[in-house]
Amino acid sequence: MKKFRYVFILLVLFLFPIYVFAYDKVVPGGETIGIEVHSKGVLVVGFYKVDNKLIGKDSGFKIGDIITKINNKSVTDINSMIREINNSNGNCKFSVLRNNKYKDITMNLVNEDSTYKTGLYVKDQINGLGTLSFISPDKKFGGLGHEIMETNTLAKFQISNGEIYDASVSGIIKSYNGQAGEKNATYNKDEVTGIIVENESTGIYGTYNSDISNRGLVDVGDKDNIKLGSAYIRTVIEDDKIEEFSINILNIDYRDETKNILFEIVDDRLINTTGGVVQGMSGSPIMQDGKIIGVVNYVIVNEPTKGFGIFIESMLKEIE
Repeated sequence: MKKFRYVFILLVLFLFPIYVFAYDKVVPGGETIGIEVHSKGVLVVGFYKVDNKLIGKDSGFKIGDIITKINNKSVTDINSMIREINNSNGNCKFSVLRNNKYKDITMNLVNEDSTYKTGLYVKDQINGLGTLSFISPDKKFGGLGHEIMETNTLAKFQISNGEIYDASVSGIIKSYNGQAGEKNATYNKDEVTGIIVENESTGIYGTYNSDISNRGLVDVGDKDNIKLGSAYIRTVIEDDKIEEFSINILNIDYRDETKNILFEIVDDRLINTTGGVVQGMSGSPIMQDGKIIGVVNYVIVNEPTKGFGIFIESMLKEIE
């Protein structure tokens, strides 16, 4: 009997392993960052008429298609797409990625004023603002707490790579019931502070370039030890100064993938300045008892003083 009991215990341990994080301390973020991400190929985001016809749509293109080749030549951005079109004499076979499958589309382009027209609106990068969430001791970073979406397709932007930059907040458009506000900021694209390698549902991730030797580490909080009530967020509302603002944690949801911490801003200065959670605040660390426990990622538009955060543990899984 003892032999079978030992076998059962070993099977239980195998089926239910204990997950141990590689990072129990990180550098907390809070600074506003400029973000630029580049697509895998060229993304089709819309159509326009040529000779009163939607030649792109009629040829079989769909919004969300990613153009990867033209006449068997690789296309990585809009410039390379234009180059291959100009070399084509107007007869093009496009290779596109759609729903993770490749498809060929043939189209005869229309020549107007010595320019070939495709009837396609396309995009090869997205620029925006967000907040850096954390940096690991070995200089991996996480930010945003949610994926970068393409506004025309309403889908996750499929990236090849990207960059982050230090930013300075120059103004804020306040949130009000029914409308999320936003940060306005400037950043210098000549000074790259990090390289983005992943755009996931839980955030953006990559390698941090700048010096962190003078920045202190904080403990990573266990999601099972998060308490309702007092906490604070780290974010910037003016220039590049990271400040701490009081919040109340109202509820914890362990089932949702990303909307785990429901909170309400109670700091009068932050409410007076921003009206609540604003765009660009995504990624702001949520702190409790001196530990980083989560990251702001969504605003409740009809009650902008309230928002959601993702567990910091969910983001750390991505960089491990």
